[in-house]
Amino acid sequence: MKIEFTVPFQRVPTPRRLLVEPAPEAYGPPPRIARLLALAHKLDALVRSGTVCSYGELARLGHISPARLTQIMVLLHLAPSIQEYLLFLSAADARFITELGLRKIAREPRWDRQRRLFQQPLKK
Repeated sequence: MKIEFTVPFQRVPTPRRLLVEPAPEAYGPPPRIARLLALAHKLDALVRSGTVCSYGELARLGHISPARLTQIMVLLHLAPSIQEYLLFLSAADARFITELGLRKIAREPRWDRQRRLFQQPLKK
């Protein structure tokens, strides 16, 4: 027995959304520079609380050189507004910010000058 039939095809328009969905990279891991800055704050809190007695011990516990630990901790010298920007940075915007560039900015002791340097395009 064979039954033949046709299914009426009706094109259904796709519903339009009024809300803009966030970019897919917003759900990915945070940028590396944001993770380094958060790590610097965490390590500083460990030393200040007395959990770890020195930065040298931190370097040994983390299996990194004291020089690398110093490079990470220098990020704490950035202006608070720059740090906040970095912590909430999207992965797409983080491509243009380098750790070396931020360390150069952190050498400037005045926060107003740091903000000015941060707003300038990074020179290679």
